[in-house]
Amino acid sequence: MDQELQSRLAALEAEFASARARWEEERAALQAEIRKLSGEVARLESENNRLRKQLAETERKKARQAGPFRRRPGNKISEQDRKEPGRKPGHPGANRQVPECIDQQVEVPLCGCPQCGGGLDKVRAVEQYIQELPEVQPVTTKVTTYVGRCAKCGEVRSTHPLQTSTAEGAAKVQLGPRVLAWAAELNKRLGLSMRKTCSLFERLLGLTLTPGGLSQALDRVAQRCRGEYYRILDQVRESSAVYADETSWWVGEAGWWLWTFTTPEATLYRVEQSRGNGIVRKTLGRDFSGVLVTDCGAMYDEIKCRKHKCIAHHLQAIKRAREMQSSRFHLYLDEWVEFFRRVIALWKERPQLPPPEFETWRTNLETECDELLGRELRWPGDKKVQKRLKRKRAHLLTCLHDPHVEPTNNRAERSLRPAVIARKLSCGNRTILGKQTWEIIHTLAVTCHQKAESLIDYLAPKLQLAAA
Repeated sequence: MDQELQSRLAALEAEFASARARWEEERAALQAEIRKLSGEVARLESENNRLRKQLAETERKKARQAGPFRRRPGNKISEQDRKEPGRKPGHPGANRQVPECIDQQVEVPLCGCPQCGGGLDKVRAVEQYIQELPEVQPVTTKVTTYVGRCAKCGEVRSTHPLQTSTAEGAAKVQLGPRVLAWAAELNKRLGLSMRKTCSLFERLLGLTLTPGGLSQALDRVAQRCRGEYYRILDQVRESSAVYADETSWWVGEAGWWLWTFTTPEATLYRVEQSRGNGIVRKTLGRDFSGVLVTDCGAMYDEIKCRKHKCIAHHLQAIKRAREMQSSRFHLYLDEWVEFFRRVIALWKERPQLPPPEFETWRTNLETECDELLGRELRWPGDKKVQKRLKRKRAHLLTCLHDPHVEPTNNRAERSLRPAVIARKLSCGNRTILGKQTWEIIHTLAVTCHQKAESLIDYLAPKLQLAAA
């Protein structure tokens, strides 16, 4: 009997031990599941808090008057990285230079103390040059011309250099060529609105204009200079390298685009209702033999010419790719950053390097580029950058093969910057005629600025009736 009880007790103990083991296993599994769910809850709470803060910040930005234009916190320069104001130590000082032309000289003697009238000693001369604007008054010229009929030539007339048209009657009071040239300078190049331009003419120059009248006058200026616009177009087509870019525009409605095609000597603007490659083909022509430098927009890919893709845009793509993977897996991306930095450095050093040495460096970079593109990769950010650069391989290093090509498309982006500022003020143009006026005059203004020429001196002779 005792033996049977002991057997049953042993069986119960074994069953209890097995049940306890199963319970412990289930308990450990449940604790692991609890820890996992707790971590997931913490992650979701953190994500929820982040999204709430992001939403709140977005709502605050909308309420700020300068919200669309303020610099994001991530783009601000930290205090330790902020440069000291002023020029670098050791840089020569800068001051206003003595004018070459002295219109008048004034001497103010000091014969005695201006306070008590006593005598003076150690008197020395102090020279100053004061530049002042005289009071400006418009010069009005009454021009009398004559119209006659020639038996051979038909109607003929006499002309004067100040005339800009033959209008008479209600339109006989006209603006001279330099006034129109100044209006184009202020409104189209310096960015003053029509009303502010009219206000400046009235307050400083004594000329009364209306915004509508000034707008129509500038339309006529643009039409008179259309031939100059096409000459700049021919100059761009004949350039060794053209830098192109585009941005959204407004011509009475959305859906328009402002294009820039710029070179070191000239800049051409076009406002078109298309962002396709047809605009590039139409601008550069069929026989373009230079290099087209652009960002990586798809509309440039089908253009049949030599191309170079902006290195700065590749670096931006690499920066975005870093966000796709953990911070400790950036070795491949770092290699590309260093590679492009050496490409830019070699381009800058090219004028000082002997041709054989430059050729050796360039060959090494070509080999390194192919090696980076041929690697087997694992991380998504690395793969994305490699895929992008493989597609652009033929256009990655054109700047090292053609000395006229710059590594980046910064020249085109700089040419768009004043237009973007103008867009913030006016959104663009209201009519087709307005957009034609803008692209013609702004093309002439920026090209004159590139050549260090005065737009006023350039336009005034071309607006005379005799030059029409």
